[in-house]
This record gives sequence, structure tokens and C-alpha cells, in this order.
Amino acid sequence: MAESLRRGLGRYGFEVEWVTDGRSALDAGPCDLVLLDLGLPDTDGLDVCRELRARGSVPIIVISARAEEIDRVVGLELGADDYVSKPFGIREVVARIRAVLRRTAPSAGGDPVLSGRLTIDLRARRVLVDGAEVTLAPREYELLAYLSTEPGRLFTREEIMEAVWDTNWFGPTKTLDVHVGALRRKLGEVITVETVRGVGFRLVAAA
Repeated sequence: MAESLRRGLGRYGFEVEWVTDGRSALDAGPCDLVLLDLGLPDTDGLDVCRELRARGSVPIIVISARAEEIDRVVGLELGADDYVSKPFGIREVVARIRAVLRRTAPSAGGDPVLSGRLTIDLRARRVLVDGAEVTLAPREYELLAYLSTEPGRLFTREEIMEAVWDTNWFGPTKTLDVHVGALRRKLGEVITVETVRGVGFRLVAAA
């Protein structure tokens, strides 16, 4: 399956480095995106996902036969940017890769967004609290940046999913709640993400 995937991605112009276990993945050099199978011979792929996210913000797409919602939610909560269930077609994987790379590409411009103790540097894609950088997963950053475009405004769940994920996103709606929860844990002292039950969320910055 991996060899077929590598050949297919090559036809679409991607350069692929294929490794066969978790340790090799963690020892590999820098890359633009990681496709991560959870069924690895030496460790659980979720542990690899956690370690990769702790090291930086490289986009991660999990590919797994574990199709239950709880597995998807756990993978996303650990920092994966998307989750593809087996079986899959090469066109689906390519579409997911392109969507994730579009969302995580560095911004071409725009002034930093300042809000109380929180600074969102749109050019560098960095989030600072009192001048110290806070590490966010790529999707967490996109969610925060989107909500901060109009602090205090109520964004519907549909608006957020379309803007931050994809217009064709069909995953579990709990994905959004997972990422909101992550922002609350990491930035709870300087922002409040208010839930309006049945409608959506609004961002309120602390004084």
C-alpha cells in the first residue's frame, strides 16, 4: 500500500521519503508534510504524532484503518491536521494534502494582530503571550487567527468549519470542539472562547 501511495503521489508531483517504522520517522529530516499510518511495527502511531507535534508545527495527516470517531478525535487532539480512513483513493489523499498545505502555508502579508496580552503575528504565523511564543498546532493557529479577525463576533459552527477546515469537510463535528478545547487550555489566561450552544463560538480577549 505504501509503495502504491508513493508512486501515486509521485505522479502528482510530490517528492516522497518513505520510512517503515516510528523510530525512522522521528529520525527523518525536515519535510513539508507527514502522512502517518497508526499501525506501525515498533510503536503506536499516535505516540509518533504526539512527538512530532511536540517538536514543531509540521502538518500531519493520519492514514489509518481505525475509522471509529474516537480514534479520529484522539488523533486530531494530539495535533494531526486531518485524518484519512482506509480504504482510500489517491485523489482523496492528494486533495487532503493540498487542502492542508493551503491552510498551513505562511501568510504573504498582513500586520500583526494585537489583542491585550496576545499577539498573533500573521506574517510569521506565530502566537505570543506577553512576548513569549506559544506553540500551537497548525489547525489551532488557523482557528485562533480566524476567530480573532472579529473579536466579540459570534461565528457559527458552519462558518468556522468552512473557513478553517474545508468547504467539503465531512468529518465529525466534534473536531471543532476538540480544537476549541486546546485553545482554552493553552491560552485560557489571555482569551476566552465563549460557546453559544447550538450556534457557534466567539473570541473575547482579556484586558
